[in-house]
Amino acid sequence: MDQEQKTITLIGTGHVFDLKDALQEIFSQKNPNVLCVELDRQRYHSIILKKQDPKRYKESSKNLPFLYRILAQFQENMAERFGVVPGDEMITTIEYAQLYQIPLVCIDMHAQKLFSRMIRSMGFREKFTFLISGIAGLFVKSETVEKQVQDISTNVDSYLTEIGKRFPTIKKILIDERNEYMAKNIEKLTETYDNILAVVGDGHIPGMTKILNGKNFEIDTIRLHDLQHMPKKEKDKGSASFHVEYQGF
Repeated sequence: MDQEQKTITLIGTGHVFDLKDALQEIFSQKNPNVLCVELDRQRYHSIILKKQDPKRYKESSKNLPFLYRILAQFQENMAERFGVVPGDEMITTIEYAQLYQIPLVCIDMHAQKLFSRMIRSMGFREKFTFLISGIAGLFVKSETVEKQVQDISTNVDSYLTEIGKRFPTIKKILIDERNEYMAKNIEKLTETYDNILAVVGDGHIPGMTKILNGKNFEIDTIRLHDLQHMPKKEKDKGSASFHVEYQGF
């Protein structure tokens, strides 16, 4: 199939906001034949474990690197204040794939290996600043975080530039390298699918869009601020259990 016939939609999300209704509405409208998530296989299984057996998940989390746990705790705190769990947008995508029997593909790099390499690559000053920022984030008010996210989502390029100045290693490894990796995996999926939808963090949208546009793909993007302004719907009280067709690179 020609690239012109491909439909690639990138949805930019935030890990601590309630975006379930908005995502489900977009999935229904776009009707993709494959769903992609900003997860690696390990994080995919971790999310499933957290939902099915929180106690076991908590025990397994004790083995994670210290800085990794600091950031995870920050997300936990913020998500709790917004009435969701961290990664709720990924759970929503996984459950939608289960419900409608849509193939689900994890397109991200191995998070823990990536994080460990990033820490080893950081100089002392950058590492210290990163640690202080992570700890300080544990005490930030949810209203402050929400305002910051809204400011960032309307001026992403400036935010990414600032990240590059303060944390060049983080920008290179956690953002730029992952943009390349996830975009490459999406490009590979076009060999099999013609309507691809990927759910990723909003900060990855500019970079991934640029990469895929450079390969002559037309990209439709839906940003975090668009999701936040979509109306919520009435909840469906029914429930069911399904099998998900999982694929991974």
